Amino acid sequence: MSDARRAPEGVDTSKPNSARVYDYLLGGKDNYEVDRQVANRMLLVAPDTRTTAWFSRQFLIQAVQTAAEAGVRQFIDLGAGIPTTPAVHEVAQKIDATARVAAVDYDPVVYAHSNAMLAGIPGVTPILADIRDIDELIGRLRSEAAVDFDRPVAVMLCGVLHFIMDDERPDKIIARLGEVMAPGSYLALTQGSTDSTEAFTSQARRDLTDSPSRFVFRSAAQTAALLDGFEILAPGIVPLQNWLDGEMPATDLVIFGGVCRKP
Repeated sequence: MSDARRAPEGVDTSKPNSARVYDYLLGGKDNYEVDRQVANRMLLVAPDTRTTAWFSRQFLIQAVQTAAEAGVRQFIDLGAGIPTTPAVHEVAQKIDATARVAAVDYDPVVYAHSNAMLAGIPGVTPILADIRDIDELIGRLRSEAAVDFDRPVAVMLCGVLHFIMDDERPDKIIARLGEVMAPGSYLALTQGSTDSTEAFTSQARRDLTDSPSRFVFRSAAQTAALLDGFEILAPGIVPLQNWLDGEMPATDLVIFGGVCRKP
């Protein structure tokens, strides 16, 4: 795979980036040799990592469809990552072309790619922001993406919670979102599970000890406790495989998925 194409302004192709690694695992083209090297080392340790990435993407797509089919037309994709087809806006706008999407990420590399790839698409607004600054983010969603919290929204928290440490209070972040979300809103999330194999969790902790993207594993009960005030839809907080059609294989990295609704 050639790296001859021009990178978006502000993107350093000499250093690996987690969003581009994920893009590579999904079969995307917005990655570079340094990212592929990191991903391939991950695959040597856990060959099914690419399968888990695919599960995560399919769950996100299904969650967007669920909310859109319920009549939601405003989508907030937190930790959006590098746009990958089918993207959130493509899924939502297939159901209703007027659907709007705010693609939020705190990574300047992702923001650079998003601006380059999403520019000019009606109803799509990339935002560079950190979910930990939740009140600032809510204000910017209103002012920059014209999100009307008096109407139902769908918040996608996929691939985010396991990077928010307990002392950063993910419960308060979700509670604050719940305060401003109108009845009939949806929230979908994924979370790395304590049911993952010991070999994988130990390797992840070693790899990420000195990384700004530390990883925390949580149980189903710990994850459900973050959703106080929401109605958790069936089948509950369960491995992503349980949300997808067909017989899906177990993986070394177990990721929970959950979809809930504000009553």
